[in-house]
Amino acid sequence: MNWRLANGLLELELATRPCNEISTKALEQLESFLPSLKGARALVIHSTVEAGFCAGADLRELYTRGRNLESDERVARVRDFLMRIHRVLDTIDAAPIPTIAAVHGVCFGGGLELALACDMIVADQTARFAFPELRLGLIPGFGGIPRLRRDISNALVRDLLFTGRSLNARRAHEAGLISQVVKPGATRRAALGAAAQALKFDTRAVAACKAFAKPLVRDETRQEIEVFLELFEREAVQDALKRFVENDGPMPYLA
Repeated sequence: MNWRLANGLLELELATRPCNEISTKALEQLESFLPSLKGARALVIHSTVEAGFCAGADLRELYTRGRNLESDERVARVRDFLMRIHRVLDTIDAAPIPTIAAVHGVCFGGGLELALACDMIVADQTARFAFPELRLGLIPGFGGIPRLRRDISNALVRDLLFTGRSLNARRAHEAGLISQVVKPGATRRAALGAAAQALKFDTRAVAACKAFAKPLVRDETRQEIEVFLELFEREAVQDALKRFVENDGPMPYLA
Protein backbone atom coordinates (compact mmCIF):
# COMPACT_ATOMS: atom_id res chain seq x y z
CA MET A 1 0.00 0.00 0.00
CA ASN A 2 1.42 3.36 -1.06
CA TRP A 3 0.21 6.93 -1.11
CA ARG A 4 1.40 10.23 -2.48
CA LEU A 5 0.18 13.81 -2.28
CA ALA A 6 0.92 16.29 -5.05
CA ASN A 7 -0.79 19.60 -5.84
CA GLY A 8 -3.69 18.79 -3.55
CA LEU A 9 -4.37 15.37 -5.08
CA LEU A 10 -3.87 12.38 -2.79
CA GLU A 11 -3.60 8.92 -4.33
CA LEU A 12 -3.88 5.73 -2.29
CA GLU A 13 -2.57 2.69 -4.15
CA LEU A 14 -3.65 -0.78 -3.03
CA ALA A 15 -0.89 -3.20 -4.02
CA THR A 16 -1.06 -6.38 -1.94
CA ARG A 17 -1.58 -9.73 -3.66
CA PRO A 18 -3.65 -11.75 -4.11
CA CYS A 19 -6.38 -9.09 -3.97
CA ASN A 20 -5.69 -6.45 -1.30
CA GLU A 21 -7.34 -8.39 1.52
CA ILE A 22 -7.81 -6.20 4.59
CA SER A 23 -5.57 -7.83 7.17
CA THR A 24 -4.22 -6.40 10.42
CA LYS A 25 -1.17 -5.17 8.50
CA ALA A 26 -3.35 -3.52 5.86
CA LEU A 27 -5.40 -1.87 8.61
CA GLU A 28 -2.22 -0.48 10.18
CA GLN A 29 -1.22 0.93 6.79
CA LEU A 30 -4.64 2.54 6.33
CA GLU A 31 -4.35 4.11 9.78
CA SER A 32 -0.92 5.48 8.84
CA PHE A 33 -2.41 6.89 5.63
CA LEU A 34 -5.19 8.89 7.32
CA PRO A 35 -3.11 11.93 8.38
CA SER A 36 -2.34 12.57 4.70
CA LEU A 37 -5.98 13.52 4.17
CA LYS A 38 -5.43 16.77 6.07
CA GLY A 39 -3.30 18.20 3.27
CA ALA A 40 -5.44 16.92 0.40
CA ARG A 41 -8.16 18.53 -1.71
CA ALA A 42 -9.19 15.30 -3.47
CA LEU A 43 -8.55 11.57 -2.98
CA VAL A 44 -8.36 8.72 -5.49
CA ILE A 45 -8.10 5.10 -4.29
CA HIS A 46 -7.06 2.52 -6.88
CA SER A 47 -5.46 -0.92 -7.10
CA THR A 48 -2.43 -2.11 -9.04
CA VAL A 49 -3.27 -5.77 -8.39
CA GLU A 50 -4.53 -7.58 -11.47
CA ALA A 51 -7.25 -9.52 -9.61
CA GLY A 52 -9.14 -6.41 -8.65
CA PHE A 53 -9.78 -3.60 -6.20
CA CYS A 54 -10.19 -5.55 -2.96
CA ALA A 55 -11.58 -8.98 -2.05
CA GLY A 56 -12.55 -7.81 1.45
CA ALA A 57 -11.45 -8.79 4.94
CA ASP A 58 -8.63 -11.30 5.35
CA LEU A 59 -10.86 -14.11 6.57
CA ARG A 60 -7.98 -16.57 6.81
CA GLU A 61 -6.25 -14.30 9.31
CA LEU A 62 -9.53 -13.71 11.13
CA TYR A 63 -10.03 -17.44 11.60
CA THR A 64 -6.47 -18.63 12.25
CA ARG A 65 -5.62 -15.91 14.79
CA GLY A 66 -8.73 -16.58 16.82
CA ARG A 67 -9.27 -20.33 16.68
CA ASN A 68 -7.20 -21.16 19.79
CA LEU A 69 -8.55 -18.32 21.91
CA GLU A 70 -11.32 -18.37 24.47
CA SER A 71 -14.58 -16.93 23.17
CA ASP A 72 -14.39 -13.67 25.14
CA GLU A 73 -10.84 -12.93 23.99
CA ARG A 74 -11.67 -13.80 20.38
CA VAL A 75 -14.67 -11.48 20.38
CA ALA A 76 -12.61 -8.70 21.99
CA ARG A 77 -9.99 -8.97 19.25
CA VAL A 78 -12.58 -8.89 16.50
CA ARG A 79 -14.33 -5.93 18.14
CA ASP A 80 -11.05 -4.02 18.28
CA PHE A 81 -10.39 -4.73 14.61
CA LEU A 82 -13.91 -3.64 13.63
CA MET A 83 -13.74 -0.44 15.66
CA ARG A 84 -10.42 0.45 14.05
CA ILE A 85 -11.56 -0.20 10.48
CA HIS A 86 -14.72 1.77 11.17
CA ARG A 87 -12.63 4.74 12.28
CA VAL A 88 -10.69 4.53 9.01
CA LEU A 89 -13.77 4.29 6.80
CA ASP A 90 -15.66 6.93 8.79
CA THR A 91 -12.74 9.32 8.31
CA ILE A 92 -12.71 8.75 4.55
CA ASP A 93 -16.51 8.99 4.45
CA ALA A 94 -16.57 12.30 6.31
CA ALA A 95 -13.49 13.90 4.72
CA PRO A 96 -14.50 17.37 3.43
CA ILE A 97 -13.01 16.62 0.01
CA PRO A 98 -14.15 14.63 -3.04
CA THR A 99 -13.12 10.96 -2.69
CA ILE A 100 -13.15 8.56 -5.64
CA ALA A 101 -12.68 4.78 -5.80
CA ALA A 102 -11.29 3.49 -9.11
CA VAL A 103 -12.44 -0.12 -9.31
CA HIS A 104 -11.59 -3.04 -11.56
CA GLY A 105 -12.10 -6.77 -11.09
CA VAL A 106 -13.15 -8.04 -7.67
CA CYS A 107 -14.78 -5.56 -5.29
CA PHE A 108 -16.31 -7.82 -2.65
CA GLY A 109 -17.20 -7.58 1.02
CA GLY A 110 -14.89 -5.20 2.84
CA GLY A 111 -13.56 -4.02 -0.51
CA LEU A 112 -17.02 -2.84 -1.49
CA GLU A 113 -17.35 -1.24 1.93
CA LEU A 114 -14.14 0.71 1.29
CA ALA A 115 -15.45 1.83 -2.09
CA LEU A 116 -18.80 2.84 -0.56
CA ALA A 117 -17.00 5.10 1.90
CA CYS A 118 -15.90 7.16 -1.12
CA ASP A 119 -18.11 9.78 -2.76
CA MET A 120 -17.90 8.27 -6.22
CA ILE A 121 -17.04 4.88 -7.71
CA VAL A 122 -15.59 4.71 -11.21
CA ALA A 123 -15.39 1.16 -12.55
CA ASP A 124 -14.22 -0.57 -15.67
CA GLN A 125 -16.03 -3.34 -17.52
CA THR A 126 -14.26 -6.08 -15.55
CA ALA A 127 -15.56 -4.91 -12.18
CA ARG A 128 -17.88 -7.04 -10.07
CA PHE A 129 -19.49 -6.00 -6.81
CA ALA A 130 -20.82 -8.34 -4.11
CA PHE A 131 -21.54 -8.85 -0.43
CA PRO A 132 -20.97 -12.62 0.05
CA GLU A 133 -20.90 -12.49 3.86
CA LEU A 134 -24.23 -14.28 4.35
CA ARG A 135 -22.64 -17.37 2.76
CA LEU A 136 -20.58 -17.56 5.97
CA GLY A 137 -23.48 -16.81 8.29
CA LEU A 138 -22.30 -13.22 8.79
CA ILE A 139 -23.27 -9.74 7.66
CA PRO A 140 -20.97 -7.02 6.28
CA GLY A 141 -19.08 -5.63 9.26
CA PHE A 142 -17.31 -2.50 8.00
CA GLY A 143 -20.41 -0.31 7.65
CA GLY A 144 -21.52 -1.74 4.33
CA ILE A 145 -25.27 -2.12 4.85
CA PRO A 146 -25.97 1.48 6.02
CA ARG A 147 -23.74 2.96 3.31
CA LEU A 148 -25.29 0.77 0.61
CA ARG A 149 -28.80 1.75 1.76
CA ARG A 150 -27.74 5.39 1.62
CA ASP A 151 -26.71 5.10 -2.03
CA ILE A 152 -29.13 2.72 -3.79
CA SER A 153 -32.66 1.34 -3.57
CA ASN A 154 -33.61 -1.03 -0.80
CA ALA A 155 -34.76 -3.59 -3.36
CA LEU A 156 -31.25 -3.99 -4.74
CA VAL A 157 -29.70 -3.83 -1.26
CA ARG A 158 -31.77 -6.86 -0.26
CA ASP A 159 -30.99 -8.62 -3.52
CA LEU A 160 -27.24 -8.24 -3.00
CA LEU A 161 -27.38 -9.32 0.63
CA PHE A 162 -29.87 -12.18 0.45
CA THR A 163 -28.48 -13.80 -2.72
CA GLY A 164 -24.77 -13.03 -2.31
CA ARG A 165 -24.52 -12.73 -6.08
CA SER A 166 -22.39 -10.13 -7.79
CA LEU A 167 -23.27 -7.16 -9.99
CA ASN A 168 -21.30 -6.39 -13.11
CA ALA A 169 -20.32 -2.83 -13.91
CA ARG A 170 -23.21 -2.23 -16.31
CA ARG A 171 -25.83 -3.35 -13.77
CA ALA A 172 -24.10 -1.43 -10.98
CA HIS A 173 -24.16 1.71 -13.11
CA GLU A 174 -27.85 1.27 -13.92
CA ALA A 175 -28.57 0.90 -10.21
CA GLY A 176 -26.70 4.08 -9.32
CA LEU A 177 -23.97 2.30 -7.37
CA ILE A 178 -21.22 3.62 -9.64
CA SER A 179 -21.00 6.92 -11.48
CA GLN A 180 -19.06 5.90 -14.58
CA VAL A 181 -18.15 2.77 -16.55
CA VAL A 182 -14.94 2.85 -18.59
CA LYS A 183 -12.90 0.47 -20.72
CA PRO A 184 -10.63 -2.06 -18.96
CA GLY A 185 -7.51 -0.43 -17.59
CA ALA A 186 -8.91 3.11 -17.69
CA THR A 187 -10.30 3.49 -14.17
CA ARG A 188 -7.39 5.37 -12.63
CA ARG A 189 -7.26 7.83 -15.54
CA ALA A 190 -11.01 8.44 -15.33
CA ALA A 191 -10.87 8.92 -11.56
CA LEU A 192 -7.97 11.33 -11.85
CA GLY A 193 -9.93 13.28 -14.45
CA ALA A 194 -12.89 13.61 -12.08
CA ALA A 195 -10.56 14.65 -9.25
CA ALA A 196 -8.88 17.26 -11.47
CA GLN A 197 -12.27 18.81 -12.17
CA ALA A 198 -13.11 18.88 -8.46
CA LEU A 199 -9.79 20.56 -7.69
CA LYS A 200 -10.95 23.61 -9.67
CA PHE A 201 -13.67 24.36 -7.14
CA ASP A 202 -13.53 26.35 -3.91
CA THR A 203 -12.69 24.07 -1.00
CA ARG A 204 -15.27 25.55 1.36
CA ALA A 205 -18.00 25.21 -1.25
CA VAL A 206 -17.01 21.58 -1.86
CA ALA A 207 -17.09 20.80 1.87
CA ALA A 208 -20.49 22.47 2.29
CA CYS A 209 -21.89 20.63 -0.71
CA LYS A 210 -20.65 17.28 0.56
CA ALA A 211 -22.25 17.83 3.96
CA PHE A 212 -25.64 18.14 2.25
CA ALA A 213 -25.13 15.46 -0.40
CA LYS A 214 -23.72 12.70 1.76
CA PRO A 215 -25.28 12.21 5.22
CA LEU A 216 -23.19 10.20 7.66
CA VAL A 217 -24.52 6.89 9.00
CA ARG A 218 -22.36 6.34 12.08
CA ASP A 219 -25.14 5.31 14.45
CA GLU A 220 -26.20 2.56 12.07
CA THR A 221 -22.65 1.38 11.43
CA ARG A 222 -22.05 1.06 15.17
CA GLN A 223 -25.16 -1.09 15.44
CA GLU A 224 -23.83 -3.22 12.60
CA ILE A 225 -20.72 -4.04 14.67
CA GLU A 226 -22.83 -5.48 17.48
CA VAL A 227 -24.87 -7.64 15.12
CA PHE A 228 -21.69 -8.89 13.42
CA LEU A 229 -20.13 -9.89 16.74
CA GLU A 230 -23.29 -11.64 17.89
CA LEU A 231 -23.26 -13.73 14.70
CA PHE A 232 -19.50 -14.28 14.66
CA GLU A 233 -19.32 -16.48 17.75
CA ARG A 234 -21.84 -19.02 16.56
CA GLU A 235 -20.45 -22.49 15.87
CA ALA A 236 -21.94 -22.45 12.37
CA VAL A 237 -19.90 -19.36 11.50
CA GLN A 238 -16.66 -20.79 12.85
CA ASP A 239 -17.29 -23.94 10.81
CA ALA A 240 -17.95 -21.85 7.70
CA LEU A 241 -14.73 -19.90 8.23
CA LYS A 242 -12.84 -23.15 8.63
CA ARG A 243 -14.22 -24.41 5.30
CA PHE A 244 -13.24 -21.11 3.71
CA VAL A 245 -9.67 -21.40 4.98
CA GLU A 246 -9.39 -24.97 3.73
CA ASN A 247 -10.82 -24.14 0.29
CA ASP A 248 -8.10 -24.05 -2.38
CA GLY A 249 -10.39 -22.74 -5.13
CA PRO A 250 -9.73 -19.43 -6.90
CA MET A 251 -12.77 -17.75 -5.29
CA PRO A 252 -13.45 -19.44 -1.94
CA TYR A 253 -15.64 -16.51 -0.86
CA LEU A 254 -18.18 -17.60 -3.50
CA ALA A 255 -18.05 -21.33 -2.67
